Formats: sequence, structure tokens, C-alpha cells
Amino acid sequence: MIDKLEEIKHRFEEVGQLIVQPEAMNDMSSYSKLSKEYKDLEKIVKKYDEYSTVLENLKNSKEILETEKDPEFRELAKMELEELDPQKIQLEEDLKEMLIPKDPNDDKNSILEIRAGAGGDEAAIFAGDLFRMYQRYAEKQGWKLNVMDLTEGSSGGYKEIISMVTGEDVYGKMKFESGVHRVQRVPATETQGRVHTSAATVAVLPEMEEVDVQIDMNDVRKDTFCSSGPGGQSVNTTYSAIRLTHIPTGLVVSCQDEKSQLKNLEKALKVLRGRIYDIELKKHNDEVGAQRKSMVGSGDRSDKIRTYNYAQGRVTDHRIGYSQHNLPTVMDGEIGNFIEELRIAENAEKMKDGEA
Repeated sequence: MIDKLEEIKHRFEEVGQLIVQPEAMNDMSSYSKLSKEYKDLEKIVKKYDEYSTVLENLKNSKEILETEKDPEFRELAKMELEELDPQKIQLEEDLKEMLIPKDPNDDKNSILEIRAGAGGDEAAIFAGDLFRMYQRYAEKQGWKLNVMDLTEGSSGGYKEIISMVTGEDVYGKMKFESGVHRVQRVPATETQGRVHTSAATVAVLPEMEEVDVQIDMNDVRKDTFCSSGPGGQSVNTTYSAIRLTHIPTGLVVSCQDEKSQLKNLEKALKVLRGRIYDIELKKHNDEVGAQRKSMVGSGDRSDKIRTYNYAQGRVTDHRIGYSQHNLPTVMDGEIGNFIEELRIAENAEKMKDGEA
């Protein structure tokens, strides 16, 4: 571990020199990449410096115990060792976690897709509840959430709603939300007071740039139509809304939130790239097989991952067996504890697999 940390420190110093060179400052793309690398490495280097200081102090305290005859000095050295040993263990754990290779997509923005599943009108209402939960969570994180396309449910909520979430480390946190979310409650439309079980699927895709996923536009059919608002009425008379059909995969993407056809096209292409990337990733994971199938990350979209039980006020994540009995708070966007527990579980898996 020390060798790896020394390499990182050397690279940190190297990037510090490169970032102030005129060549880097004149190229915004290069400068942005170096700035990000510097920021990421700085966190590890600071922690490593703290660890080095603790190791040096431990060494000095042990030397005092071995050589010093004065009882007072020896007692002080013993007290310092008692304080430093737990610090050393904690810093080692922190550094091991920091050295786990990051998913290169963690820093990307995300496309958030929520669709009503089994349960009819109640499933659409629940999809709407999930959307508001993520909307609140995005607000708390300081992220920006823009709706790109939606189909409303007949009794409220959404049959489907697609959004772009932009900000810092969006995909790194939101990726754990992909899967089937199940709700158990008495629907507003239920006259007998019976508990119904409904579901909605959530897909979180990283925003892929053109350099990440290339699309041959000859394989894409583009249709234009008038944007529609609630109830299906046309909100403008220009054909600014875009529908793209990717012929090889059969994927269909729509975007109508912008008044400009060009801007809607750009956004639709981002969603299409995200979905194509997701298909390729699934193929890769299937080829790798169970050897690297993560329990918590990039799971099968058909997997039931979480249950929201209104009668018990409980939310349970089935992947890690983690529950909270504060459902109203969770539905108001307080999902940070679930995401943190899932992140810890994923890191533990990676460390077990020797990826660190």
C-alpha cells in the first residue's frame, strides 16, 4: 500500500507542475482534466501525509519506551501510543477505501428514467412519488434536475418520466437506485381499505459524450412533432419535439422540453447514448458472469431492490437487508443513508475481490 501511495504522491506533485504550464492553461479541456485529477489526488495525499505523521510519532514513542529511564517520560509515551494506535488503524482503513478504483462514470451527470410497473393507476402514482423523492434529494445535493419527457398517468403520477440530473458525483450516488421499487399501501382509489402492492422501475444511466459512445446517424430515424403538455394539448405550433429510433437496437427516445428542435435533438442523443452504453455494459457483465456480478451496483433492471411499506412506515433495501422506519422522511428525499450503506457494501465487495 505504501508503494502505491508514494506513486500517487509523485503523480500529485507532477500534476501540480503541469497545471501551471502555459500549454495546459491555453487548452481548457486539458486544464479541466488536470484540475480534476489534482483535486482527486489531493484528498489521498492529505490523508497519506496524516498517516505518515502518525507513523513517525508512533516510532518516536516506541523509541522512548525502549531507551528512556524516566518514569514520567515513559508514561507519556504509553499514553501517546494508546492514542496513536487507533488513529493508525482508522487511517489505514480510510486509505484502503480511497485506493479502491473508482468507476470512471461516477463523476458523470445522469439520465433518470422512472416507469410505472405492475399495479395500474397506483403504479403510476407511485412513480410520481419516486420522482418527487429524487427531486427533493437532488435539491438537497445542490444538483439540477430537468424533465426531458413524460407521460402522465390517468389518475395522477406518471406512466413514464425521464430527466437529466446534473451536478457533482451524480452517477456515483444515483447508480444504486436502478431496479424495481415496490410499494405496499392502501391506494387512494381503494374503497375496501385493502393493501395493494405496486411497482415502478428506475433506471439511472451515465450521461455519455459522443467520444464515449459513437452513434452512426444512418442507423437513426428522426421524427419531429409538436410538444404536448398535460392532457395531451399542444403547447406550441412548431415541430420542435424530437423522437429518435435506433434501428439496430429498436430503442426509441423522445425529448420535448426545449423550444429548439436542435436542443431537443442534442438531449435525445444523450439519452440514446446512455441506453446504448447500458446495453453494452449488460452484455459485458453477462460475459464476465457471476465472477464479478455486484450485489449492489449495476444490477439487473428486473431485480426488486427496495420496498416502501406504508402500514409499517418502513423502507427496506433488499440487497443489503437495510431498513429505516421513517418512510415519510425518505419520501421527502432523505435517501442518503441508503446510498451510503450501498456504497460501503460495494466497496467491501471490491476489497474482497482484491480490486483494491
